[in-house]
Parts: sequence; C-alpha cells; structure tokens
Amino acid sequence: MAELILDHVTVNVPVATEVKTLLQDVTLTVLGHNGAGKSTLFNAITGDLPVSGGTVTLAGKKLNGQRPEQRARHIARVFQDPKMGTAPRMTVAENLLLASHRGQRLSLRSRGLNAQKDRLKELAATTGNGLAEALDKPTEQLSGGQRQALSLLMATMREPDLLLLDEHTAALDPHTSQSIMALTNQIVSDQQLTCLMITHQVEDALRYGTRLIVLDAGQIVTDFDQKRKAALTRDDVLAFFS
Repeated sequence: MAELILDHVTVNVPVATEVKTLLQDVTLTVLGHNGAGKSTLFNAITGDLPVSGGTVTLAGKKLNGQRPEQRARHIARVFQDPKMGTAPRMTVAENLLLASHRGQRLSLRSRGLNAQKDRLKELAATTGNGLAEALDKPTEQLSGGQRQALSLLMATMREPDLLLLDEHTAALDPHTSQSIMALTNQIVSDQQLTCLMITHQVEDALRYGTRLIVLDAGQIVTDFDQKRKAALTRDDVLAFFS
C-alpha cells in the first residue's frame, strides 16, 4: 500500500478582497460539515486545486508541480455523481477497455475489444448487478447503481496507488448504496489499496476504513486511529455534526 503524506498543506483562494484559507496544516473515511474542506482536500491531492504551501507526497514521490493528468497515473477518483467518470455514449465494454489503458501512451493500434470481451465480462460480473449482461449497452442507459459500479471498476482496474472516494454512494438509494459499499470494500481489500473516503453516512464511517478523520474549517480537528475508531458509537459520530 502506498503512503500519502500531506505536510502542512495550505490552500488559499481569493474571496472578494480577502484571502480565505480552505486547508491548513493537514498532515494527513473523512467526515465534516458541508464546506469543511473535504472536497478541497481531494482537489489538492489530485492537483485540480493548487496548494499555496506545503507538500503532497505519495509513495515517496512529491506531487507538487505535477499536473492533474500526470497525477491521474497514480491516483483514481470516484465522484458522487454516477454520470462522472464514464463516457455516456460508449458501451460498458468500451469504457472498461479505455480504463484498462489508463496512464499508458495512446496509439492508433486496433482496440482489440472483441478479444477482451470475456475478460471484461468476468470483471463486470463481480458487481452482481447485471453489468455483465450490459457490456454492449451505452453507459448512459445504465441505472445509477450500475454506472457507479462501472466507475468503481474503471478507477481500480490498474490498481492505483491511491483511490479517492468522494461521497460515491450519496446519490444512490440505501439498498444500492450498501451494494456499492460492499463492492468497494471487496476491491480495496483484495487489491490492498490505499483509500480515502469522504462520507456523510454514519454507518459507513463506523464500519469501513482503519482511520477516521474529522475536518472543520479546513483543519483536522479529530483523528481516530483503528483502535480508537473501533470504540466509537453512532452517537459519537453524530456529535461531530452538532
């Protein structure tokens, strides 16, 4: 597993005539109110939002100065909106094939899609939600749960050094959300991935992950290691939002 280190990272953005600090002294499942800095933290890691100071280091390599597309070779992200992360007019098989070449140099060679169909179908079948039977269907015709499962498969096909889950079940119904979380846990465990997850789901915050961080006003206000996290109750977590 890769180690992510954020050493005294600060993100400043201009707000009217002031400069508002969104993240400060973040040393590295993430909880927090809306506006606490959770997505800002992810954007700082991916390079979509440049940091004003400090360093972002992944697997011993400093990421400062790398463009988002360069970081994408090592970092994968699944968003809250199931529509993000997939090409809507491409089929499920085409999306998976594209993801299998993530970070590689593109060429004009034949895609070889038909030769890969059996492998892609086997992969899609791991979701257990009918995705394997929809390989030739345009992604825009999938259900929200199927599309999010596809996004998760695409993000993890090449076993990224870091997987970012940005409230990736928030737009799903409770049953589908549980299925996606079970699939996520299985993939993260099997691949031994380093993963950061943002969630507002109390049960998921308690059940998944080995460390719990609470953000408020751009700063880490509470950090529970695995042992302390295991002792938390639902009421303890809800107290963070009161």
